[in-house]
Amino acid sequence: MRLIDAHCHFDFPQFDGRRETELERARSRGVSRLVIPGVRRPDWSRVRQTALAHEGLFYCLGIHPWFVDEHSEQDLAALEQLLTSKPGRCVAIGECGLDRLRGSLKAQWPWFEAQVSLASELNMPLVIHSVKTHDEVHSLLNRRQWTGRALIHGFSGSFRQAEKLVDLGCFIGVGGVITHPWARKTRDAIARLPTESLVLETDAPDMAPEGVPPGQNSPVYLPQILGILAEIRRVEPEALAQALKANVSRLYGWSAAGVGE
Repeated sequence: MRLIDAHCHFDFPQFDGRRETELERARSRGVSRLVIPGVRRPDWSRVRQTALAHEGLFYCLGIHPWFVDEHSEQDLAALEQLLTSKPGRCVAIGECGLDRLRGSLKAQWPWFEAQVSLASELNMPLVIHSVKTHDEVHSLLNRRQWTGRALIHGFSGSFRQAEKLVDLGCFIGVGGVITHPWARKTRDAIARLPTESLVLETDAPDMAPEGVPPGQNSPVYLPQILGILAEIRRVEPEALAQALKANVSRLYGWSAAGVGE
């Protein structure tokens, strides 16, 4: 099986001194690629350098809702300038979005909307952080008549919320949450969605699967998430892995961009 981690903070300091080891372990378990999202302008260069230093690593650039207060309109202009130049291995805009549990939605909203607009202008996918704001994210995308590709990263909502987002062309990020028996609502939603709408991710070092200590998640555990997903959906892991690989390739436009499989 060849797996792709669609959302992994591999640039974070938790991986310092052990990136090569973790990559080698992940590759031995079938993980062939991973995508590193950017969250703050000061980190963009680190994100890019981490991706370019290793084969099979790609990245995104964006402003995360947790950090909007650290930024100005100049940072949005810098983001647009960088993305317009189509930097190598940059596959999406993000991580951007809304978070009801941290910060002010009123403050986050214009930053999210600006990045949605930029993604539309540049015809780039979006990587969206949405915590208890799935209805708001849907409302904004629907109002903007979104027709592109987007990943709802770390989804933990209801089936109806997921279904509405999928109808807008969004992919649903499946991560360590589904490995926890308490996540009944999310497991039910993931079990009922079309296979074509699902994408695997770890969000490492966060969003740890069951049995992994908090903050110690890694792309090494992506096959564990696949195994639980296959159980939930009652399908063979090998066939599911093939479908998920095709999904993430559609999300990030790898086939269209001519990136080798």
